[in-house]
Amino acid sequence: RISTKVLEQLQSDYNSTNIQLQVCRNNTSCAKMVFDVDIMLNTQSQNMAKVVGMKDLAKRLSNNFQDTMTPSIVVSATVENNTQNKTNISMNFPLNVTDYQAYSMYCVFWKTDMGQWSEVGCTQKFAPGNISICECDHLTSFSVLMSKYPISLAFLDELTYVGLGVSICSLLLFLFIEWLVWNAVVKSNLSHFRHTALVNIAICLLLADCSFLGSAYPKKLSGPWCLIFVIAKHFFFLAMFFWMLCLSMMLFHQLIFVFHHLRKKVFVVISLIVGYLCPAITVGATYVYYNRTSGSYYSPDTCWLRYEGSLKGSIYAFLFPVGTITIVNMFSMAVVIVTLLRPKVSEGNADQKETLKSIMKVIVFLTPVFGGTWVLGFFMFSSDNPNSLSSKLVTYAFTIVNSLQVSGFTLPLRCH
Repeated sequence: RISTKVLEQLQSDYNSTNIQLQVCRNNTSCAKMVFDVDIMLNTQSQNMAKVVGMKDLAKRLSNNFQDTMTPSIVVSATVENNTQNKTNISMNFPLNVTDYQAYSMYCVFWKTDMGQWSEVGCTQKFAPGNISICECDHLTSFSVLMSKYPISLAFLDELTYVGLGVSICSLLLFLFIEWLVWNAVVKSNLSHFRHTALVNIAICLLLADCSFLGSAYPKKLSGPWCLIFVIAKHFFFLAMFFWMLCLSMMLFHQLIFVFHHLRKKVFVVISLIVGYLCPAITVGATYVYYNRTSGSYYSPDTCWLRYEGSLKGSIYAFLFPVGTITIVNMFSMAVVIVTLLRPKVSEGNADQKETLKSIMKVIVFLTPVFGGTWVLGFFMFSSDNPNSLSSKLVTYAFTIVNSLQVSGFTLPLRCH
């Protein structure tokens, strides 16, 4: 062991199992690393600066932040004879958790006179690669604290399960009505294309919802069942989006190539390949890749795909296809709106009102059917601060809108 008094007297770097000391001389900026923690000191003097990293020290200090733990080391920084000059310090603490944004993080320093951690003068933010950046405007001993449990929003689970219950009941009702009125409403190739796509979208969403509810309590599921539900959710949600793409491309084709009609058999074959084979290949390739590498296909804690940092983890085998399809579908919806506007530009106010009504119907119907509401999910996923008010509002909006996404499927039955 080495005492703090000895550390203060050292004039050069020192390394041991539990302590690392780095020294900077005659520099107004000092960039050092101790135990994988990158440290940047900015001072207004050229006095000697010392940075010390100490393992296991946090366990010996009292923790006044309830339900938190220290996932990293304690860093202490000093500048000799620095009584008046202001010093800023920035520390990059690596984190060992994959879904770090789901936890509350605190950048703290040890307040010696009170014998406890404090956040005063310090800020915390995330960086790609599972990094917690801690910035402070003074020097002392620093660390980061992380909540022991993931962030949970009030009533979010209740909203999810109620919404899913309503969604499942509505989907069953929609499929039953489609079965009753199929022969009455499917009288042309165009209507056959539309209803075939809508029925398959509804079936995929129904099975995805059921799989979601089946894995609502991951800790009660065995490993094989958790894996089955992950694969089912991955496949059926992707299949839903690929069928949305089929519907979007069919509508786009009919608007652009007015005199070129698709044959029913061609549409069905292409749609089956795109709607089911493409997601099956995506899911299978992702599972095989992670099964043969050191990575993991899913998280047993959530029974869902893993997020391991920026562009890392199996979750991107879901996000990339969904994001691409959503962009394509939004483009198709824009083409529909432009097409509705074009012939009405020079006509009277009454026709303009009818055009606006038609556009509103298109937006209300196509936004959920084309997956437009999932844009909220991308905003939620990309949020740097899940504790912020905007992130919480987006999370609630995404949960409510997408758990009730099926409302868009009832509209076609009113438009025949």
